[in-house]
Amino acid sequence: MRLVSLDVFRGIVIATMILVNFVSLTPQPYPSLEHAPWHGCQIADLVFPAFLFIMGAVLPFSLSKYLSGERQITLSLYSKIIRRSLILFILGLLLNGFYTYDWANIRIMGVLQRISLTYLMAAILVLKLSLQQIQQLCLIILVGYYFALTYFSDNLTPTGNLGAYLDRLVLGQSHLYRGGDFHSLGDPEGLLSTLPALVTVLLGYLTGQWLSQQKPTSHTSMTLILAALSGLLLGSLWDLSFPINKQLWTSSYVLYTAGWSLLGLAACYEMIEVRGAQKWGKPWEIMGLNPLFIFIASVLQIKILVKTQVGSQGLSTYQWLYEQLFLPWLGAHNASLFLAILMVGLWWSVAYLFYCRGWLIKI
Repeated sequence: MRLVSLDVFRGIVIATMILVNFVSLTPQPYPSLEHAPWHGCQIADLVFPAFLFIMGAVLPFSLSKYLSGERQITLSLYSKIIRRSLILFILGLLLNGFYTYDWANIRIMGVLQRISLTYLMAAILVLKLSLQQIQQLCLIILVGYYFALTYFSDNLTPTGNLGAYLDRLVLGQSHLYRGGDFHSLGDPEGLLSTLPALVTVLLGYLTGQWLSQQKPTSHTSMTLILAALSGLLLGSLWDLSFPINKQLWTSSYVLYTAGWSLLGLAACYEMIEVRGAQKWGKPWEIMGLNPLFIFIASVLQIKILVKTQVGSQGLSTYQWLYEQLFLPWLGAHNASLFLAILMVGLWWSVAYLFYCRGWLIKI
């Protein structure tokens, strides 16, 4: 069984990811498309958890024969899971060091590394634990993380929280994130916050497992919406004592973003699975068929456009494109958005080429 709506939703998430990544390269983007400075949640902050949620939702389908008992769970299966996780982690390291490869100061953690670790843990857990045990584990992690950060941290600042302390202790300052508010004293994809990120994946798994047993009806879509509203409400209420924060991946953030992911999935499920609007979803489905390749290639493109320079003023290639081709006639905000939309179109064209050739790049 395969849910096309999952591919469609993933395509929407990938396109949004490219949009916000390129928008962030310009000095004056639309504020709503930027990440929240610290506490809070904006459009850009919904992308990564949505991707992890979808990764979890796919697990019941990719592992269906093992979960149903049709195939025996063997060491070979675990070795494949570990191998895939290791490849993703190494790719993340190579992406972090691209262009300079200063191994003494390379950032160890990152987006692909978080995907790698959460996939590894989630895949093993769903093979070992029952649905009830997974639900209990999610609750234990979210509550435990809340107490760990609120009772065992000096504060919830970028450098004063418990996660940042553990990152400095285990990874070392020379191997941490150097942008934003962290200044090599913490990491937004750090070690401790990988645990609540795991819950995001497991919530996706629980959703996918439930969907695999449902008939494609509007009642199913409405149940997803009710679950989404519950996540949004619980996350908003928890925000009062444990602020919604992407960099810390707080428990309130897990519930709040899971709510938005469920809403997005419910909309795609209703349109594709229930109403059969295949033509509407096809462009997004195409975008979602090679997500890891598009992510890695688009990030490499960003690094090249930022590192290379054009002209005597020393402008980066992307800054030159922004200032010389679009800024004079569109203005700062619109130029930023228009150039980012062009980049989304570029990568959709690449995805379409892969689709036409039947190329699916998997790890």
